[in-house]
Amino acid sequence: MTTTQKWVLGLASLGSFMVALDSLVVTTALSTIHKDLHASLASLEWTVNAYSLTFAVLLLSGAALGDKFGRRRMFVGGLALFTLASAACALSTSIGPLIAFRAVQGAGAAIVLPLALTQVSVAFPPQVRGKALGLFSGLTGLAVFSGPFIGGAVSQGLDWQWIFWVNVPIGAVAIALVLAKLGESTGPNIRFDLPGVFLVTIGALGIVWALVRGNDAGWGSGEVIGTLIAGVVVSAVFVVYSSRAKTAMLPMRFFKIRTFTTANFSNFALYASMYGTLFLITQYLQNALGYGPLAAGLRVMPWTATLMVCGPIAGNLVDKLGERRFMVTGLTLNTIGLGWLAAIVSPDLNYAEMVLPLIISGCGLSMAMPAAQKSVIGAVKPQEIGQASGAITMLRILGGVFGIAIITAVFAGHGSFASPKAFTDGFTAAMVGATIVSGAGAIVGLGMAGRKPAPPAAPQQPAPPVSTTTGAGAGN
Repeated sequence: MTTTQKWVLGLASLGSFMVALDSLVVTTALSTIHKDLHASLASLEWTVNAYSLTFAVLLLSGAALGDKFGRRRMFVGGLALFTLASAACALSTSIGPLIAFRAVQGAGAAIVLPLALTQVSVAFPPQVRGKALGLFSGLTGLAVFSGPFIGGAVSQGLDWQWIFWVNVPIGAVAIALVLAKLGESTGPNIRFDLPGVFLVTIGALGIVWALVRGNDAGWGSGEVIGTLIAGVVVSAVFVVYSSRAKTAMLPMRFFKIRTFTTANFSNFALYASMYGTLFLITQYLQNALGYGPLAAGLRVMPWTATLMVCGPIAGNLVDKLGERRFMVTGLTLNTIGLGWLAAIVSPDLNYAEMVLPLIISGCGLSMAMPAAQKSVIGAVKPQEIGQASGAITMLRILGGVFGIAIITAVFAGHGSFASPKAFTDGFTAAMVGATIVSGAGAIVGLGMAGRKPAPPAAPQQPAPPVSTTTGAGAGN
């Protein structure tokens, strides 16, 4: 890597780590927040859902803003918004403001994450992009999987506010380094697609709202059915509009590319199974096996270890062996691991019996993540990478929301919190559901176009920033 590439990868990974960590760090601190702010159960759930809601529906908008106004400029803006919202969350003295500022955090994250992926994809040529994305995925995945552990450790050892305060100094340092070390770049569109932004935001909002409200309001309720239908209809209008617009934020012709479509669906299934499992497994460890929040978070760490070890290795091998085999093999291993867990869980399970299936699942996820990202990014033209990054990131977060909603609904239909046995019954059914979702992703992944391994990368020389607007020291 050149020095510039190292800075791009490091700072993009740092931003991605921050926003991914906050997607689940709150979960193990909910009991402390409940006591301090006298919050109801429904309010506590929205401290998690508000973040995911704005995160998911604004992702494509974040990528489009970067293409139009400058990726570095908007990346810094997203980091600043996220950092300020984190401080506001920490200063909240009641549950209402906390929920509101969590939504603002999600908006900042929706700008940071797709632009982080875009900048990594632009900085590295196709021959070595998989290796870079493997490192990027490993750090992002570490944040997701360590969220419950960090949340439990901070809330037990300090106060719940510190899960937000920790973002402030990190965000400030990240902003200063991005301004100093990264150059500016823009996407192909010279006009900001305001109608497209409006339609995709309203459409995604309706679908996501239905998913996150389904368990509370009832899947057959007028609220859920109405918002779901409205979201689907507006999304269909967005598809028709984008098929005809000359400068659409997400050109529908992308979906005529077999690899783009199948890789996105497989990645959606990957994150649905992963987030759904992660949401329930920490609760299984606490409610069925009797561990505390910190101990439960620690026992999920086999997933983290595999991501840190296997993610970069898998990313490097994807460059040499092609994406399809890693996508399919990875999701197959994840399916085996989740199915194994579904077969063995019980109220008196010895934790040691969970370690191997967790490692198998984690290795599978580590293989599939960089393969999916490289497939989608590589399917489009270099100047369209920003749009493709927004699409895969949005579908990834929507996959997580979908997975939590559906798998939790399966749990509620077969179990409850009444006893360890009741919780285990629900968890078993939920793991079967996660296994099916992951298996579907593996099957669809078979439809990805086979690709020849990329030719060896030519020796790289340090390159100047990609456009005329540069940051101080961008080439250092």
